[in-house]
Amino acid sequence: MIDTSRLEAIPLIAIGGSTGAPTALNAILKNIPKDFPAAILIAQHLDEVYAQGLVDVLDNVCALPVFGAADGSTIKASTILISQSNDHLIMDKMARLRYRLEPETQRYRPSVDELFASLALNWEGPLAAVLLSGMGNDGAKGLLALRRLGHLTIAQSQETCAVYGMPKAAAKINAAVDMLSPEKITERLLEWIGTIENY
Repeated sequence: MIDTSRLEAIPLIAIGGSTGAPTALNAILKNIPKDFPAAILIAQHLDEVYAQGLVDVLDNVCALPVFGAADGSTIKASTILISQSNDHLIMDKMARLRYRLEPETQRYRPSVDELFASLALNWEGPLAAVLLSGMGNDGAKGLLALRRLGHLTIAQSQETCAVYGMPKAAAKINAAVDMLSPEKITERLLEWIGTIENY
């Protein structure tokens, strides 16, 4: 049995992105220190054939270890996990990571909305969510759900996006507390982690 109370004592950062997001991820994560206590979970629109390549690239520049998220795994403090399937990456009610095909009609895969929505339902610990560059509107509704629960929500600023679609959709519905450049996102996350007690 998984002790979810112990897991939910770990601060969690959830990041979603699509076109242009890998560049932003590089800029954000390379300046996260190795003693950073949060777990970082990433859903990136990327075919599973190329997903391991993103893990390898980020692992070379990050102080924190970077792994592909496996079905059934749990988050770990000071560790970065990245989606590795065309199926949607979600968190179940036992705080385990799962891949699921449904909804098949969701054209963005793995869907950021599906990840954020599952966290809104199943995660009770400290959480910050970040929506990065990408086409379409995936992630906006999920980001809003997390903001309504009182979590920190951030979207990438227009001038720094390769494609402003996803952050723009979030801005339209006031889903993001902050709209920031990748470098400022890092600063905001470091500031946020400093406000959390008992981690």
